[in-house]
Amino acid sequence: MDGDFKIRIRDLNVRYGRDEVLRHISLDVPRNGIYAIIGPANSGKTTLLKCVNRTIEIIPGARTRGELLIDGQDVAKLRDVYSLRRQIGMVFPLPVGLPLSVYDNVAYAPRMAGGGKRAELDELVERCLRQAALWDEVKDRMDSLGTMLSGGQQQRLTIARALSHEPEILCLDEFSIAIDPVTTMRIEDVLLELKRNMTILLVTNLVQQARRIAERTCFLNKGELVQEDSTDVMFSENPGNQLTYDYIHGVFG
Repeated sequence: MDGDFKIRIRDLNVRYGRDEVLRHISLDVPRNGIYAIIGPANSGKTTLLKCVNRTIEIIPGARTRGELLIDGQDVAKLRDVYSLRRQIGMVFPLPVGLPLSVYDNVAYAPRMAGGGKRAELDELVERCLRQAALWDEVKDRMDSLGTMLSGGQQQRLTIARALSHEPEILCLDEFSIAIDPVTTMRIEDVLLELKRNMTILLVTNLVQQARRIAERTCFLNKGELVQEDSTDVMFSENPGNQLTYDYIHGVFG
């Protein structure tokens, strides 16, 4: 354990070939809360998430320097990268439904990990669907294809699948980009419940979403950390950085 911080990043640098994507990023992410990452396109937000679960390694030409600790352990030195990734759920901008039933979408990861008996899977699937605020809408069609659900339902199914291996960290990369505002608000309510038991990293292009649900926020611009502070400070009339103020108030972005 590393005090009250789940993730600690020190002087993280990332290159894709000759392109420097992140430069000298240092920040601390408290455990059991929502930490928002905001910034304009191509500021390095998604790359930062990929460093957390080491999927950065599968990108051709990607190179990293610096230190990223989870519970005090340097993730770059962990030999079992698959175990690391099982601790970290990922939800992408567009729903990524497997061509399986609703039930099997959620049960897939536990089964692949040698999951338990049918009764145990039933309990796990229901719990994850309830956590994702989807159970009441799909409980009578568990055998239907997950890809036949509406866009908002598919995104919540993706969240349920991410929760199925009981992650300690949940990474969301602009999850609301392709769903309606009502569904977005429902998922935000879900996240506010989930944060009691896990650390949530939220990349969002909706700055007001960060304001609504995150305790802390960092602002990236052109690969650099401009500011990191409590969300209340970041969204105040005097955040202490003019660039932060301009981005949040739509001067650029």
